[in-house]
This record gives sequence, C-alpha cells and structure tokens, in this order.
Amino acid sequence: MTEPQTPDTAPSTGSVRKHGRDRKSNATIYDIAKMAGVNASTVSRALSKPGRVSPKTQKLIEDAAAQLNYQVNPFARALPTGKTNTFGLIVADITNPTFFDIIRGAETTATSRDYTLVLAESAESPATELTAARRLMATVDGLILASPRMDDDNIRALARDKPVVVINREVEGVPCVVPDVNKGISEAVRSLAANGHTRVAYVAGPPESWMSERRWEGVQAACEWSRLEAVRLESSKPTVDGGRQTARDVRASGATAVLTYNDLLAIGLMQELQAAGVVVPDHISIVGFDDIFGADFTTPPLTTVRSPLGECGEAAATRLLDFLHGSGEQTGTLSVETELVLRGSSGRILPAK
Repeated sequence: MTEPQTPDTAPSTGSVRKHGRDRKSNATIYDIAKMAGVNASTVSRALSKPGRVSPKTQKLIEDAAAQLNYQVNPFARALPTGKTNTFGLIVADITNPTFFDIIRGAETTATSRDYTLVLAESAESPATELTAARRLMATVDGLILASPRMDDDNIRALARDKPVVVINREVEGVPCVVPDVNKGISEAVRSLAANGHTRVAYVAGPPESWMSERRWEGVQAACEWSRLEAVRLESSKPTVDGGRQTARDVRASGATAVLTYNDLLAIGLMQELQAAGVVVPDHISIVGFDDIFGADFTTPPLTTVRSPLGECGEAAATRLLDFLHGSGEQTGTLSVETELVLRGSSGRILPAK
C-alpha cells in the first residue's frame, strides 16, 4: 500500500532535491527536511525511530542526511529522552599502560552497543578524580571508575546520581569488577620458594590504592603458606621512576626476590639494579604485576602476574550498559582470575661467591 501524499511525506518523484548548504557545516533536521521535501517532524521520527515512516520516505531522509553529512547530536537527543548514549571512564593515570587494555575493552563494548565512550583521568589525585566524575556525570548516562582513588562514600554518592561500575576495587553497594589476585600471587610465591628464595619484598603502590593493599595481603598469605619471610617497602609513585627510587631500599632489605605493585615499578627497579651491577635474576628475582604491553621487552623479559585487563574493561562496560537498560545487577562483585607469566627476570638464586 502506498503512503498518501501529505506534508509529512516525500514527493512522488522519489528524488532528493539538491540543497545549497555547505556539507561541512552543521546540518540540522530542518536542512534534511528541506532537501528531502518532508516535514522536520518526519525527519525526527525517521532518524530516532526507524519504521515509523514508509521505507521510501526513510530512504529519502537517510540519503539526504548522508549528503549533508548529518551527525546526530547526543546532547540534543538527550533533551526529550534524558539519554545521551554516552558513558564515562575515569582512569588513575592515562599514561600508564595498565589502563590501555581496560580502555580498549570498554570502547569495544561501547561501540558494539551504539554508545560513545568519554575518557578522563585523575592523575592519581582523589580530588581531581571527584571533580572529573562530577563534571562527566552532568553529560553521560553512567560512569566507570578504573582504580579509583576517592573514598567509598564519594563513590556511593556518585552511584546515587547515576549508574556507576568500579574496576580494581570493591565498594559495598556498587557493582564492581575485580581481578582475584590470590591465584596469580600464590603461583608467583610458590615459584620463588621452589627456586630457593626465603625472603620476599613487596613494593607497594599509592596509599590510596585499594588494590595495592589486596596484593600485599595476598603476598603475606602466600609467603606464610610457603614459609617465606615477607617485607613491605613503599614507593613514591607507581611509575618507572618510582621503581628506580626503590632500588636502595630493596638492596637494604636483604630480600632475594621482589614482587611489585605493578610492572612499571618492576621495570624501573630492574633498570636501576642492573645499572648498579646487580644481575637479574642471578642476584635477585623480580616479579611485576598486570602484564602490560612491553613487559616482555625488557632484558631479561619481566616475569609478571597477569591481570585480564581487557576482560575487566569489557565486563565493566557490559555491566553498566545492562544496568542502564534494566537487565543488569545493581550491586555485587565480578571476580576474574589472575595467573603467573614466567619469563627471565625470576629464577634460582645463585650462591654468593
């Protein structure tokens, strides 16, 4: 059945009339309506809810939109619906490769579900993180916090405003995605014990890092089980430079093996020890955490506890979008397993000559 001619329908010629507007300018639905010969209300229906106009009119409108290089403005679309089809992701340090796979995993999920990801960072600052979160909350449908530094009360306050999912931390009452460090750390400590190590140092991350404390607890428990002594050392920052700065403390600790909060600390520590003539792993074994891109580029390649970071990003985005569409859990923690990746930076300790 042919749709009758009304002001809301296309002319019978079936052709799109040429329009003088510059394609590079910001076209509106009124420009599309003029080009397609229909009302603006018809364009709005066709672009927002396909199927509410005839296939012939739909095609005319889509062709006109393509010729004008029309892009849907999510914020304009939000006016009647309250939804922007965007969500935010805040990471602790955008330069840290730890977050690369998290970002990619979240972005992949966003794209597959017709959402846009908006990225921000806290620069390891709780205050900066809270400010960024509040600003994003004004324009996005929901938020993912990756390794947040702000306190639990602030996270819960944000979650009362809009849906929030947390990665690398557990917050009561908020859905979380957390790598279970116990398996990977246990494998690492058992490997060190089998290679003759008796004293293990743990180089901690930032004081605000929930995950740093969980990793230290995991190291303590695994060392107790394997009858190794565990000592904790602090770092100034979770970076390569921070790792270099821990070298003196590591040597003074008497430990023959080191587990670090992340791979960047491990890489910096290895570089500084090697510059001082310490042979890795003959004199000291080093184990990082996360298995970031480039962890196997060092000499020797870095042994590390792998966290499934891409999976964490995908899972967090999925939980958030399911929640937004009314099909996901509003609380609870999803655990993902870690595993030891053995490379050349750990091994049997050689007896002193």
